Amino acid sequence: MKSIQFSNVFVQSSAACVGPMEGKGPLGKYFDYISQDLYDGEDSFEKAEIVLLKRACDLALRKKNLLPSMLDGAVGGDLMNQLLATHYFARELPSEMIGVYAACATSSLAIALSSIMIEQHWAKRMLAFTSSHNATAERQYRFPNEYGVQKKETTTTTVTGAGSILLGSQCSDIRVSGCTFGRIIDWHFMDAADMGIAMAPAAYDTLTRHLSLTNRSLCDYDLILTGDLSKAGFTVLLDLLAQHGYGGLERMQDCGLLIYDRFNQNVFCGGSGSACSMCVTIAYVFERMKKKELNRVLVLATGALLSPVATYQKLSIPCIAHAIEYQRRELG
Repeated sequence: MKSIQFSNVFVQSSAACVGPMEGKGPLGKYFDYISQDLYDGEDSFEKAEIVLLKRACDLALRKKNLLPSMLDGAVGGDLMNQLLATHYFARELPSEMIGVYAACATSSLAIALSSIMIEQHWAKRMLAFTSSHNATAERQYRFPNEYGVQKKETTTTTVTGAGSILLGSQCSDIRVSGCTFGRIIDWHFMDAADMGIAMAPAAYDTLTRHLSLTNRSLCDYDLILTGDLSKAGFTVLLDLLAQHGYGGLERMQDCGLLIYDRFNQNVFCGGSGSACSMCVTIAYVFERMKKKELNRVLVLATGALLSPVATYQKLSIPCIAHAIEYQRRELG
């Protein structure tokens, strides 16, 4: 499959809502909403994630004075079984809804599919969204926080948050200029506490294919941002690129390293979760593009496609990465 190029897809508005840990991180002042605790006024973590997702989507629409009925469709997903947060939130949406899953790469998948629909004139306004929650993810994939299980240094911290991007055909200062879908890559890593390392080969595969398909180099971008590799996985990715002679590595960064202060917050290797790349894209990439500090950015959200059943059966971790390219556009 070729890398898909867009000419008529623009970011209309966006919103990122996060938990207390993320609010205390380096990007805290750029988020639209910060909850005081992991419950956010609800009586369960799952309900709290639904509320965060609702807040993010509602804010994105309010910024453009739109009602949910004015959407042509929505694409979104989360990490919980059967896309719990997505489907329970989407009960309130009157538009067509597509639920998607790519683990922590769900944000890029939702944005890519929404962009295709707009580019092909199947829709004028699409809402792309995703969410994750530290406590719901820990309970489902590893051990509940209440267990107090000792964690490895390579462990990543699931971001509590939700992000929503309203895409449309109306011109704005940020354009979605392309996407490259990833392939499932499995280098036979089996440790769920080393997901960043497991995902690094998938990020390498999608990034190098994107560069080849578009005839570009790392230096053609002001920033190349991977999603959820954090310290261990991001180091592996840089090593792979260096070994194969790629230059311009100084232009690369990882969302999991930007959303937290690893030296002053107890987050181990950094951040992960489907909300990680989405919230950092909104709070960091879009803000810098609006300030004219960045012109062309490539975001590669990465996902470890493991499940508790597969982990218990000692299966390896298949991974994927989807790339989204953004360009700043001067409005005349």
